[in-house]
Amino acid sequence: MSQLEYKKRFLSRARRVVIKIGSQILSSQNGIEEGRIKGLVGDLAALHDQRKEIVVVSSGAVAAGMTRLGIKERPKTIPQKQALAAVGQIKLMALYETCFSRFHKNVAQVLLTHEDLANRRRYLNAKHTLMTLLESSIIPIVNENDTVAVEEMKFGDNDHLSALVAALLEADLLIMLSDVDGIFDLDPRVHEDARLIPLISDIKAAKHRLKGESQSPLGTGGISSKVSAAEKAAAAGVPTLIANGLVANILPRLFDLRQETGTMVIPEENRLARRKHWIAYNLKPAGEIVVDQGAYEALVLRGKSLLPSGLKEVHGSFGVGECVRCLDLQGREFARGLVNYSSQELNQIKGLHTSKIEQVLGYKVYDEIIHRDNLVLLEKGNRQ
Repeated sequence: MSQLEYKKRFLSRARRVVIKIGSQILSSQNGIEEGRIKGLVGDLAALHDQRKEIVVVSSGAVAAGMTRLGIKERPKTIPQKQALAAVGQIKLMALYETCFSRFHKNVAQVLLTHEDLANRRRYLNAKHTLMTLLESSIIPIVNENDTVAVEEMKFGDNDHLSALVAALLEADLLIMLSDVDGIFDLDPRVHEDARLIPLISDIKAAKHRLKGESQSPLGTGGISSKVSAAEKAAAAGVPTLIANGLVANILPRLFDLRQETGTMVIPEENRLARRKHWIAYNLKPAGEIVVDQGAYEALVLRGKSLLPSGLKEVHGSFGVGECVRCLDLQGREFARGLVNYSSQELNQIKGLHTSKIEQVLGYKVYDEIIHRDNLVLLEKGNRQ
């Protein structure tokens, strides 16, 4: 199928849409470009008039702070960026509110840190808040809370955040607008014959192939981040469109079912359940465990839980209930899961039969190291 055929399939029925707007779109060397915001808001308002639920994930707080304070050089330290974000977020939201008010649209500010989506209760609270806003026909403007986020809590970029928000809300479509036309087969800055890839039906395979290219586009222009974000969205069953937000009227063009625009990434048919998507992509692994071949086959091929007898090695220090990466004997990650025992306990019971757990530890909480309900297989085609 072509991109147009998939656009007709997905966009014609897309009601809830998450749109990520990169800082490259909203700012230049001169600071925030208010004209660009006005143009995008006009197109967003038009989509909202079509009874679509719109969520905007917007960068630009630091750039807006630089504009407001007359700073020309982007700061390098986190405290400096946080201070500028605190100043700039006010200006950014004021611009959005002013622009949307011209179309009689109400907006709301939603600032998130990684911890908000990693903590299950706060994750659900965020979802309920956003859903309430959408039900009230309010357009949420989401951004990372740069003012308080520290390095270990940061999403890393708003591409990642937009994918998590799309999964959180079970969106029908994710659109990522940046200063690139989409994903190319080669780096277009180096190769004049580089071709835009209009459709990617298997994002995992494409990611692996593009990484292997000597002049891969994944190392340039933030494309690696967008591909990874599209992979997260695809795992949740959400299609993604990556396009150039500097092109005039880009949103109407994306929703025009008669023309191909940007790169469309098709979602996986066997999408992850919401809780397992949360485990796989919202949590930061606290450690690693290595399993033997028998355990690997039991987990991947037969959908079993992980028992102590199949555990070979434990890397890192982690507590009960934390997320860990599961590696095979070659060191390849094939799953992630929530452990029922701490790293210290696992080092004591690794390789043992479950009947020996209580004898070694003095107690037994569970037979399983990781129950299958808390295990996410990352290999395509083997999702439980």
